[in-house]
Amino acid sequence: MKQLPVAEQQVLLSSDLDENLQVLRSMYQDCFDVAFRTFLISGQTKAVLVYVEGLSNIEEIDNHVLTPLMSETEEKGLSPREMLEKKIHISKMKEVRTVADCIENISVGNPILLVQQEMSGFALGLAKWEKRAIEEPTAENVVRGPREGFVETLGVNTSLLRRKIKSPALKMNSMKIGKYTSTHVVIAYIEGLADQTLIEEVKNRLQRIEIDSVLESGYIEELIEDNPYSPFPQLINTERPDVAAANLLEGRVVILVDGTPFVLIAPISFFSLLQSSEDYYQRFLISSAIRLLRFAFMVFSLILPSLYVAVLTYHQEMVPTTLLISAASSRESVPFPALVEALLMEITFEALREAGVRLPKQVGAAVSIVGALVIGQAAVQAGLVSAPMVIVVAITGISSFMVPHYTQGIALRMLRFPIMFLAGLLGLLGIMLGIIAIVVHLCALRSFGVPYLTPIAPMKGRELKDTLIRAPWWMMNTRPHLTGEFNQYRQSPGQKPNPSGKDEQ
Repeated sequence: MKQLPVAEQQVLLSSDLDENLQVLRSMYQDCFDVAFRTFLISGQTKAVLVYVEGLSNIEEIDNHVLTPLMSETEEKGLSPREMLEKKIHISKMKEVRTVADCIENISVGNPILLVQQEMSGFALGLAKWEKRAIEEPTAENVVRGPREGFVETLGVNTSLLRRKIKSPALKMNSMKIGKYTSTHVVIAYIEGLADQTLIEEVKNRLQRIEIDSVLESGYIEELIEDNPYSPFPQLINTERPDVAAANLLEGRVVILVDGTPFVLIAPISFFSLLQSSEDYYQRFLISSAIRLLRFAFMVFSLILPSLYVAVLTYHQEMVPTTLLISAASSRESVPFPALVEALLMEITFEALREAGVRLPKQVGAAVSIVGALVIGQAAVQAGLVSAPMVIVVAITGISSFMVPHYTQGIALRMLRFPIMFLAGLLGLLGIMLGIIAIVVHLCALRSFGVPYLTPIAPMKGRELKDTLIRAPWWMMNTRPHLTGEFNQYRQSPGQKPNPSGKDEQ
């Protein structure tokens, strides 16, 4: 398609139909899928219908546009515009006055009707294209909870949010980003819950983007985050409408991008990345126990190989004698120091995990699991690594799967390697230096102005009931305080079950 300068695209349509057709045909030159259907309205007035095959509903065009308009009925004293209003019976029809408006509607599947002697065209809401059915998200499985997930069609995704939040306070502002793709991006928030300053900041960051294309929400995420060099994600991406709705109800903003099932949520904290939607669907005792287990294994996934390297290299006195003798005997035939051994196994395990993700689903799981077992056993028998190291790497791998959000898990996997180097050079002192550096970085990190370690730093005692543990719903009367003014209470006090009816002392 020939790309005209912006100034030429903004020109008004002419009353000369042939002149308008010449402009559009020049722009859609060598585009075989763009149809120009010429016909006469009531056998009198020349008109042209422009649409893209595969994006427009051909059956509706035939039945509700071409058939009634081409019927040669007596229409005395009616102008072409009045005949259109009388004969076309579709719910969506609007006037377009510029070439840019015509291109915009044609590109999304809405046919454009141009009529002789009319200074404007008519965009007909007859877009129709193939779309994926609503399915359960494969990356965010839950035992208890909704089974529906976002799809690649923006209209379906916004309707899924509307089904969850039926209040008119749910606002959705639309904009287009991308010089060539003109990708629709929607900012969703609940008026009265989300701070206006946060909403304006999100809009300003999106409006500053000037890029050729936006094919996935990852483009947007990299262009609006606070610290692009941090390994930690500063926005949550999710496929689950219930997760998006829950965050909207806590005063956050959701960014939906056409063409991807992954929506972005801002602002976030370090602890929100360790929370699962299922934590709020199970009883609070179960959710709290699982959440504490998740935090513990997150620490294991970060420092367990480094701890093994540091203890065997520098701090053998910390290990019980029997265990030390067993570890020394298993390492007797290993030619590498503990650091090289750990790096060799960790890199191999990461390669197997990525191979399992990229391979077809039918063979991916088998390759990752069988490959790890076979390679680990063969490496031990060949004397390249010790059996305790295989156990440590296996526990570390399992621990990394406990993190609910994939991007947070990748950040911990990346940081594991520099901490291993520090452990190999300085022992436990190196591990402590690495952890201090990470904590300092987290304290300085922001997500749309919100401290990344909130509500621990700065301390907000009222919000701790939904951080390391999950308090029962009847105790969580207040919303998280993110930025500026906020609607503090989300439920009335005194919601604790009291079947006996007696007043609590």
